[in-house]
Amino acid sequence: MDKQAFEDEAERLLKAADAGGITLRVLGALAFARRCPRHAYLQETLGRAYTDIDFAGYGRQVGGIRSVLGKEGYVEDEMTYVESEGSRMVLTHPRTGLHLDVFLDQLSFCHTVRWDARMQAERDTIPLAEMLLQKMQIVQINEKDIIDTIMLLLEHPLGDTDGDVINIRLVADICAKDWGWWRTLTMNLGKVRQMAQAYPQLTAVDKQRVAEQVDAALARIDAANKSLAWKMRARVGDRKKWYRDVGDLAPTIQDL
Repeated sequence: MDKQAFEDEAERLLKAADAGGITLRVLGALAFARRCPRHAYLQETLGRAYTDIDFAGYGRQVGGIRSVLGKEGYVEDEMTYVESEGSRMVLTHPRTGLHLDVFLDQLSFCHTVRWDARMQAERDTIPLAEMLLQKMQIVQINEKDIIDTIMLLLEHPLGDTDGDVINIRLVADICAKDWGWWRTLTMNLGKVRQMAQAYPQLTAVDKQRVAEQVDAALARIDAANKSLAWKMRARVGDRKKWYRDVGDLAPTIQDL
């Protein structure tokens, strides 16, 4: 399937879920292309090809998700749901071979991004703040994560709301409560700023924009009042590992 076919199928499934009263939102590479159309060309510089469609959903709607996607021809690998303790569904279309991942209530790799009631903030994708968190939670961050983050920072301003704004207040609040999240996210934002300067595909204006966005985000995160738990964990610092190893989940992360 070509890129457009993946995008068309994601759109079709979103409409089917909405018609069935089910909340599904796109995440991963498709979400970044969808929300950053002016800079989606940067994904092509890596020769990225879609391999599946990733959705966020609510665990309380798992029955409805099965029903909607089943009617659209998808067959679930039920063991994935069991082995993930109800946090992930994997489905495949027998005719097209298309693979779906549905992450229920949260995305847990090195850290955890929770959906809670946040998916109602957007119509088609997870909110921009969660899109940033999705990429910034990976300790061993790779180039595709850097590229997607650059796209996001070029396309959208920082602010205290959702919509077409990256809700940096929410990001700062998460980092203020959890030193591990703070450590990984601030480290990765620094890498984004550094690597953006080396990309020949970016103009001087683009590079300056990324640097300014990163600096502004770090300033907001630094200014947030830190919890007592954060301060106590900060005393230990890097002497104790602050993130989860992803192990067998690494291939899944690569697809996002």
